[in-house]
Amino acid sequence: MLKSAQKSDVGLGRSVNEDRAVVKADVGGWTLAIVADGMGGHQAGDTASQLTVELVQDELQRLDGGTAAGDWAECLKTAIRKANAKVYEIASKKEHYHGMGTTLTVALADSEQLLIGHIGDSRAYLINRVTVTQLTEDHTLVNELVKSGQITAEEALIHPRRNVVTRALGTDSDVEIDISKVSWTAGDTLLLCSDGLSNTVGYAEMLETLNSDAPLDEKAERLVARALDAGGDDNITVVLLSNE
Repeated sequence: MLKSAQKSDVGLGRSVNEDRAVVKADVGGWTLAIVADGMGGHQAGDTASQLTVELVQDELQRLDGGTAAGDWAECLKTAIRKANAKVYEIASKKEHYHGMGTTLTVALADSEQLLIGHIGDSRAYLINRVTVTQLTEDHTLVNELVKSGQITAEEALIHPRRNVVTRALGTDSDVEIDISKVSWTAGDTLLLCSDGLSNTVGYAEMLETLNSDAPLDEKAERLVARALDAGGDDNITVVLLSNE
């Protein structure tokens, strides 16, 4: 049995929440969870993230439980590509939407496995009693600098360009999508979040919060509160799936 909770906050430094999230049970036998963090001025960011969440959800809901398990990865990739094409089309045709885009992290979950689709720097973590495992790789300038050895992981946390993404949905006619499959078991928790959380809340705080005896909704609220306490200068969004 999967339980879910979600929480989003505009943060202390923004006037508009450009993050969007959704959790939907029984999408072809899976639980669907999405986090998108929009970018672009004049409300273009929240338009991009809202449209993307709706398009991916609608496309996946058209499928059914008869779809072979091995085909769902391709179905997920197709849904994301269609969303990219639509957002790019709108951004290209309407001047006030030029350059808009969004990060996207999508999970399809059942009690045994997770299928993750990812673009940008919103993250997916798999958390159990003792470990936090990041399932996604940030498509960011600072991550490229870390991988090439030009800066350390610690320096990346305070780098002035740490919010520059190198890959986003809707900014180009085509986009590369990371797809991964992961096994999980009873007692594990999947955390999807925007960088408003991951830039401010560390692994130890995640473990402490998620391994508490609080209800799942309260755990989501506590994670957002920790991000706000740490400065909260960005939108903060959390989605939790608990494998019980």
